[in-house]
Amino acid sequence: MLIEQNFTKKININAFQQDLLTWFEREQRDLPWRKDKDPYKVWVSEIMLQQTRVDSVIPYFNRFIDWFPTIEDLAEADEDKVLKAWEGLGYYSRVRNLQSAVKEVKEKYNGEVPKSPEEISGLKGVGPYTAGAILSIAYGLPEPAVDGNVMRVLSRILLIWDDIAKPASRKVFEKAVRELISHEDPSAFNQALMELGALICTPTSPSCLLCPVREHCHAFEEGVQEQLPVKTKKTKTRHVQLASAILMDEKGRFLIHKRPESGLLANLWEFPNIELQHPLQFEREAVKQQFSQSLHLEVHLEKIIGQIEHVFSHLIWNIEVYAGKISASVPENEDWKLVTTEQIQEFAFPVPHQKMFKLYQDSQS
Repeated sequence: MLIEQNFTKKININAFQQDLLTWFEREQRDLPWRKDKDPYKVWVSEIMLQQTRVDSVIPYFNRFIDWFPTIEDLAEADEDKVLKAWEGLGYYSRVRNLQSAVKEVKEKYNGEVPKSPEEISGLKGVGPYTAGAILSIAYGLPEPAVDGNVMRVLSRILLIWDDIAKPASRKVFEKAVRELISHEDPSAFNQALMELGALICTPTSPSCLLCPVREHCHAFEEGVQEQLPVKTKKTKTRHVQLASAILMDEKGRFLIHKRPESGLLANLWEFPNIELQHPLQFEREAVKQQFSQSLHLEVHLEKIIGQIEHVFSHLIWNIEVYAGKISASVPENEDWKLVTTEQIQEFAFPVPHQKMFKLYQDSQS
């Protein structure tokens, strides 16, 4: 059986499948979400693995499943606890969408992850890749699960020069997977493609001499594996200068603020901060005035305890971190709280604010 692309390249599908699956059976990593094919666990792992390396995900996955072992547990959980379980993984809209979709599964599908492409694709936050991964890995359906790893691998094997940064290119790769996929074991096939991209067919310096499907690879044959995949660069990231303060009241409690319920890092907690848009605003007295004008906080800024840079996909935060005191009482409400060092552990903070508190603690020792 042969697959022929518009690129006039041919590949022996049966031999390709056999070489790939034999390698995967022998070399696959021991990952916690591979211990069974529970669709809920596969779902959680795939959402976590978006934008995050496997090694980083493992402890988060284990904790998340320990806290929310079933769909019912996650559906009924308090959002603050869910965000706390996700704390440090970033891209928090992922877990909000996951919980929202899980609630729908509980109510609409009696707690069972749907196994039809139409139904599962209708769930919030479940795109074509995630749907294909769950359907193939958990339910053994021959559905494509095309992520960056898979596009990189197939662009080299089939010599596909389509720009993988363009959404339309996904259809080209999905079509290829549909024709290549093993109908006997679609679960192992899709995982093997992903594993190959993660371990062997890497973005730079692919280990071609170790590749189990090297003899099928047209990019290797032509010596152009370093030139593929074609991917246009993203637009330039935006730099934002912030001033943030670890503020204490007279009782030694810390002032924290809840971010808005929509937008970047929605509903997470943070230390009070302001954006500085002009060099004249960087002076301490100007920062103090900004806290007063923007946040209605009267503060005494004692010293700068450090600087933090945090990189998002589309912007970079450069944060100057102060330690200080609150000069006047702050009325507590849903968005502003005064908490002790012990209580602060109960709230979910984004990574840069976790780093700020670590700076503060180090400055006190």
